Amino acid sequence: RSVLAHCIHLDHQDRRCMAETGAAAAFCPTSNLFIGSGLFDFYATRSEGVRTGLGTDVGGGTSFSLLQTTSEAYKVTQMLGNKLPPAQALYLLTLGGARALYLDGQIGNFALGKEADFIALRMDGTPLLQRRLKHCANIWEKLFVLMMLGDERSIAGTYILGEKASV
Repeated sequence: RSVLAHCIHLDHQDRRCMAETGAAAAFCPTSNLFIGSGLFDFYATRSEGVRTGLGTDVGGGTSFSLLQTTSEAYKVTQMLGNKLPPAQALYLLTLGGARALYLDGQIGNFALGKEADFIALRMDGTPLLQRRLKHCANIWEKLFVLMMLGDERSIAGTYILGEKASV
C-alpha cells in the first residue's frame, strides 16, 4: 500500500481513488507551513474515507516533535475553517497513524498483545504549562494545552516495546 505525503493538491477524484485503493495520506503540517506549499484539507480527506496519519517530514519542516506537529495541524485546520479537537489529534498520532500504515494490528494503542511504543508526558515541563494546566477542567483541555505549549521538556520518557529507552 502507498502512503502519500503532504496531499495538499488533492481533489475529490484523487481522494476517492486513494480511498478505493487503500492508499493513505500523511498530513505533514510543519513542512507545509514552513515551505508555504499549501494546506492539507484534513476534513475533506477524512470524509472521503482516506486513511490519514500525522507526519513530521523534517526534511522540509522544522521538527520531529509530535506535540509541535499536532499544534501545527490544529492551525492548518483552523485556517481552513475547521477545528482539530484534541481527541482527534491524539487519534492521528496513535491509532490513526497505525491504520494509515496498516499496522493497527501491532501498534497504535494499548490493546493486549500490541507492541507498546509510546511517550510518557510531563504536565510540568515548563512554568507556562504549569500555569495553564491549573485552569483546565478536563483531560481534553489538558491535552489541548500540551498540544499548543508542549515541547521536548514535556516528554518524561520514551518507551519501546514497553521498556524505557535510554536517551
